[in-house]
Amino acid sequence: MKKLSAFLLLFMMGCGTIPKPDQPIKLQKVAEVKVGLDVLLDEKLGVINGKSIGLVTNQTGVDGNGKPNYERLMALDDVELKIIFSPEHGLFGEAAAGEKVNYNGQMKALPKVVSLYGKNRKPSPEQLVGLDIIIYDIQDIGARFYTYISTLGMVMEAAAEAGAQVIVLDRPNPITGYHVEGPILDLKHQSFVGYYPIPIRYGLTVGELAQMIVGENWIKNSPELTIVPIKNWNRSQWLDDTNVEWVKTSPNIPDLETAIIYPGICLLEATNVNEGRGTQNPFRRFGAPWINKQAFTSGLNSMNMPGVHFKPISYIPTDIPGMATNPKYENQVCYGVEVVLTNRDSFNSIKTGVSVLSLLGDLYPNQFEIKLSGMNRLWGKSEFPSQIDPNELNDFSKKTTQYLLYD
Repeated sequence: MKKLSAFLLLFMMGCGTIPKPDQPIKLQKVAEVKVGLDVLLDEKLGVINGKSIGLVTNQTGVDGNGKPNYERLMALDDVELKIIFSPEHGLFGEAAAGEKVNYNGQMKALPKVVSLYGKNRKPSPEQLVGLDIIIYDIQDIGARFYTYISTLGMVMEAAAEAGAQVIVLDRPNPITGYHVEGPILDLKHQSFVGYYPIPIRYGLTVGELAQMIVGENWIKNSPELTIVPIKNWNRSQWLDDTNVEWVKTSPNIPDLETAIIYPGICLLEATNVNEGRGTQNPFRRFGAPWINKQAFTSGLNSMNMPGVHFKPISYIPTDIPGMATNPKYENQVCYGVEVVLTNRDSFNSIKTGVSVLSLLGDLYPNQFEIKLSGMNRLWGKSEFPSQIDPNELNDFSKKTTQYLLYD
């Protein structure tokens, strides 16, 4: 673990938040933000009138009044919603991480519902027969290993093979469209939790990412792609700077603050430390039976990491149906810390995550373990923690400019 702690100083100097050029003054709720779903239904219905449609969505695909997109589409006289595809966690966000969902015709009031996190993660040719358009409408959180964006690429490939158009109904990046953090994925570590050569926190909306996927040839076949953009969103805005209501994006991302913390603290999933799964505060707390919570908290706070403070805590992870199945150290007392954000604008989740792992290695060299295969998938490069090249992140940010839809 000495290698990990020796790297930390270089990492803290070499990795930073990379703003897009000419960042404007942050705007606070200056205009009502309208998500792509509402723009489509209120202003661009001609795009889907007379079409047979497949819909990729989950519980986050709601309009400005909280009504599900499939209900809105089913109410249209000149649109046929033939099939609904759901990503990881299911159509209603009801499944814990890794749980497979199979609806088997259970949704009698809906068109056929197919899980893309079961036997197949890509729609089959048979499921796309007769479709003119596939609509993708899911709230992303701006982290590379959130699997909804992997589903996006696989759906786009399937649509291209079937000759169907793809329409992405855009939604804000809830953790802003400016902050870029972490290493860029080396494609030799490509997996369902890392499908594109992008940083961990990539600073794009899902519509912008979809355009980049096509423009950079990151999938084998690209469909005809249309983005229905958000109205009145400024990329410096956090989600709660807008009128768009937070909808729990997955069982273990219950709120915006957790989404902000998640990109770096998720690295604990590749270790033998409980990352808060099995509690009502996943990723906002973490610990293990062998940690001295007072010493660990003191060590973290002595690093004076910007925008964050740590409090000592004890907790017991338990099995929570639909949220956590067999969490690490189930039914055992874990000692650790609670993460308290003090300034989200200065907080760097990736730096924080690496600092946490470094201190664990220093304090508990005989207990702390990193599972390298899992860490390679999350970190995106071999030899964690490989130094992050600021020039690489600058180059990525420059490359994204041609795909940006918002100021």
